[in-house]
Amino acid sequence: QMSANDCQDPPEYWTIHGLWPDKGEECNRTWHFNVTEIKDLMSDMRHYWPDVLHSSLNRTQFWKHEWEKHGTCAATLEILNSQKKYFGKALELYEHIDLNSCLLKAGIKPSSSFYQMTTIKEVLTRFYGVTPKIQCLPPEKGEKAQTIGQIEFCFTKELQLRNCTALKGESDPVQADFKLGTEELSVCNDSLPTYYPAQVQ
Repeated sequence: QMSANDCQDPPEYWTIHGLWPDKGEECNRTWHFNVTEIKDLMSDMRHYWPDVLHSSLNRTQFWKHEWEKHGTCAATLEILNSQKKYFGKALELYEHIDLNSCLLKAGIKPSSSFYQMTTIKEVLTRFYGVTPKIQCLPPEKGEKAQTIGQIEFCFTKELQLRNCTALKGESDPVQADFKLGTEELSVCNDSLPTYYPAQVQ
């Protein structure tokens, strides 16, 4: 997939998937994505929010999807009520969280040996003071390790960090709509050894 999609050198740092409201019932599906509204953000968008799955002719396809599926719902909040605010705020939150340097400081970096999922969780919880949701690719046939795939941080409507645990009686927030190859990401298993690859093969 990588060679077909022109992704010769995928980023060697964590990038953004999206900024998702938990509930998506008030979305304005007719509010179409317009790339000119985020032209000031383009260099940051290309760097921190790259589309690694679609060919280079149309690098805006991922952003268009995120805006139409999630941004149009998030826009019910005044701080996110335009494309520029939505993408700009997501970039700001990403830079503020600075996941890349948090993991590096804790000595957690891509490696051919395995990590314990509980170790990764403890590091993140200690550093941020909240529990994120970590998603993995389950082991393939004959393998014993899961592969870390996505780290989700949760925020209040005021965009303050909060724990990512579903409250009683609340359904789980928006599920990962993300496939790596044919595999679906799911919440990591605490008891499986965890592979943190330099690149997903």
